Amino acid sequence: MVLLPLTARAGDWPQWGGTASRNMVSAEKGLPDSWEPGKTKGDTDEIDLATTKNVKWVVKLGSAAYGNTTVGGGKVLIGTNNETPRDPKHKGDRGVVMCFEEATGKFLWQLVVPKLGAGKVSDFENVGICSPPTIDGDRVYLVTNRCEVLCLDLNGMANGNDGPFKEEAQYMAGPGNAPIEAGPTDADIIWRYDMRDQLGVFPYNMTSSAVLVVGDKLFVTTSNSIDWTNKHIPSPGAPALICLDKKSGQLLGQEASGISARTFHSNWCSPAYGMVNGKGMVVLGGGDGFCYGFDPEPVKQADGTSILKEIWRCDCNPPAYRMAGGKRLEYGNTKGPSEVLATPVILNGKVYASVGQDPSNGEGVGALTCINASGTGNISATGKVWTCEKVGRSISTVAIVDDLLFTADYSGNLYCIDTASGKVNWQHDAEAHLWASPLVVDGKIYIANESGVMFILAAAKEKKVIGQVDFSTAVYSTAVAANGALYVATEKNLYAIAKK
Repeated sequence: MVLLPLTARAGDWPQWGGTASRNMVSAEKGLPDSWEPGKTKGDTDEIDLATTKNVKWVVKLGSAAYGNTTVGGGKVLIGTNNETPRDPKHKGDRGVVMCFEEATGKFLWQLVVPKLGAGKVSDFENVGICSPPTIDGDRVYLVTNRCEVLCLDLNGMANGNDGPFKEEAQYMAGPGNAPIEAGPTDADIIWRYDMRDQLGVFPYNMTSSAVLVVGDKLFVTTSNSIDWTNKHIPSPGAPALICLDKKSGQLLGQEASGISARTFHSNWCSPAYGMVNGKGMVVLGGGDGFCYGFDPEPVKQADGTSILKEIWRCDCNPPAYRMAGGKRLEYGNTKGPSEVLATPVILNGKVYASVGQDPSNGEGVGALTCINASGTGNISATGKVWTCEKVGRSISTVAIVDDLLFTADYSGNLYCIDTASGKVNWQHDAEAHLWASPLVVDGKIYIANESGVMFILAAAKEKKVIGQVDFSTAVYSTAVAANGALYVATEKNLYAIAKK
């Protein structure tokens, strides 16, 4: 664990955040800060590469891409839906992960996942797969729209059906349907862990988590949620965070901090990992608005179960968001409390976490908190280094370079904040909602808004706008950098951008 990289290096971007710390900073150099996204071919959504500039390749996705790109082992993976089928045998609404060749953009294989029967209650129509895949050697770890954790072969079925799982044909068809024969462009599932079946997890709207790899262990947020009434929690005893064996998918441990019973909406925050005082720590933002630090080594209990020991918890909502005028503020109030949805970043013994809500809930008060991760117990009153309440509701992960932190809120503001004091150095209006996180590469910030405009600013204490590029279609995902290219996924296309 001590040898895990916590700062980004030039090369692959194999997981959400690049490294286990989730700090959105890349060590790549020489990426372009201007390009032409090109024009579509006729009435289609496909881009004519001849009309682009500084674009290495561009490939068609489905009609929605809420997940994020990962790059590793010469492959590029991203979640989408099945609105533009790559294979006619896969019909209708499905969750999809597509795999492309990094050098050329050639389509290699896809994972096709049937939808749950509850519709938007647990598996929103036409949203696809929102979780970013995690690449670890020749394996891919992924949370699907069916609330499952899958281990896949990075090479797909092209090199045969590996591993103990041999039911791909039935899996792709869905329960009760005639099997669909698997071919060389289908995913090869190594093992499967169903969180609904094994843990009683109830996902609302969608399941989303980036799998965290720590040695031979996987840490996964379950997406346990409220139900369609927005009041009732069907599974208050189900865990918000679990630990699995990465080789077998066996459950090794689960949190027992009671997060689910206090959840406002859902547990969609992905876990992060870092070193604190020489010891490893897994950090999770909870659906109750607290951030938690856990010991990564499960502890066996007298009843035979194993739990993830809580080291500390910190309320990321300022007290005024919980209580005002002697009355408790309800969730949903624009001035009330929020959960932690943005992935916390752990760096140099500190954790940076924002509060926010499902974008469908709109704008409201938020806060970015810097937490001293060396404490124990409830450190809400003692562990906060600073809190910045100028940041509104946010689903964006931060990027930290030296003494500067860059973050965004859903209202459409990009901030540069001093890491020592929490003081805002500058603020930039991105002119539309921001779902994405800022990516810092080679002294530049890249972030795209909901309208499809990518802003490029200097990653400096003084605000300097370098330029902007209009993709003319919505962007909900975060740009990533790997091996000399910048990857940007719009709703319908994935771009590999590089100087030419």
